[in-house]
Amino acid sequence: MKILIQKFGGTSVSTEERRGLVVEKIKRAMEDGYSPVIVVSAMGRKGQPYATDTLLSLVSQEFKEANPLAADLLMSCGEIISTVIMCDELKENGVAAVPLTGGQAGIVTDNKYNNASIVKVNPDRILNLLNEDKVPVIAGFQGISENGYVTTLGRGGSDTTASLLGVALHAEEIQIFTDVDGIMTADPRVVSDAALIEEISYNEVFQLADEGAKVIHPRAVEIAMKANIPLVIKNTLSECGGTVISSYRKHKSDNVIIGITSMSDRVQVTMDTAQNAGNGNYPHVLDEIAKNRISIDLINIFPKEKVFTIDGKDLRAFGELMDSLGIKFSIIENCSKISVIGSSIRGVPGVMARIMRVLESSGITVLQTADSHTTIWCLVSSGDAEKAIVALHNDFNLGN
Repeated sequence: MKILIQKFGGTSVSTEERRGLVVEKIKRAMEDGYSPVIVVSAMGRKGQPYATDTLLSLVSQEFKEANPLAADLLMSCGEIISTVIMCDELKENGVAAVPLTGGQAGIVTDNKYNNASIVKVNPDRILNLLNEDKVPVIAGFQGISENGYVTTLGRGGSDTTASLLGVALHAEEIQIFTDVDGIMTADPRVVSDAALIEEISYNEVFQLADEGAKVIHPRAVEIAMKANIPLVIKNTLSECGGTVISSYRKHKSDNVIIGITSMSDRVQVTMDTAQNAGNGNYPHVLDEIAKNRISIDLINIFPKEKVFTIDGKDLRAFGELMDSLGIKFSIIENCSKISVIGSSIRGVPGVMARIMRVLESSGITVLQTADSHTTIWCLVSSGDAEKAIVALHNDFNLGN
């Protein structure tokens, strides 16, 4: 049995016309000899009646925070509605399908409501349905706790569901259908000639997703990568071949860079060692930040200063913590982290120098840099972010 996971996002199932296209994709997979397993998101986006955010707006924020178990039950409803409606569409087209909640599909989690972790996946019920020549249609984004309560898997949860089931069922491939052709070299809203990336490695797409690209969730990539199952990002609305994500690229590009992304609302923090001399908390300040669950990145530690960035939403909590510790610091707000990504960066001299030259010649001040084997990061003012992305995209010839 050749099992294929097909996940359809909220925009793909939002209208009758689009659901008709979904049915066509499923039937074509069956004609090609696959046994498809379908994962669906809630229909539409905020403002549409069955979207998750719309459902959450029915209760107060205070209630949601005080009753995370109830909030998860409410959040799970949109996906469940999608499963039943898609089964109806499939039945109208001669395909026998069975709707399943995440729990009925065998996804068992811990009790961390709103962002549960997976304990195990039991695929027996799905396999039984496939052996009966039926198509399982599974509600994404959810599971069931070991105590029997509905849980949700956090941001990007439907992608995570698809990857989890792909691994548990030893699928040939996991297809993620959305409303774009695949992963692009940059955000097409910023770069007009952004090109489709036809092949990309797990590590590269993980970096793109982790650094701001929103086509697929990093957790879904990580799960598929561990089992070496190819992921394919496709467009429900077109016949484009999409982007294939696998352990390596079959067709190597001459370009050391594969894509550029960015993350806004960063705050650069600088702590001067001399100004904090004699403060017993200063040597342990990074530990204190971690204890208070404030995430930092772009960390540069020098004898005379510590420089790093935090998310803008954490600035108030960070400031209160530093005041309590008596730590002196300075900040630059409204920064953006530009990420230049490519597995070929490793071992190629001059890439950082080229990036700096391009940005400086474009009149862009670089506040901080860092690098790894696959990524070079540059911190710039958010007002310069789009100009920086366009300049780098053009210089590395990434466009169509």
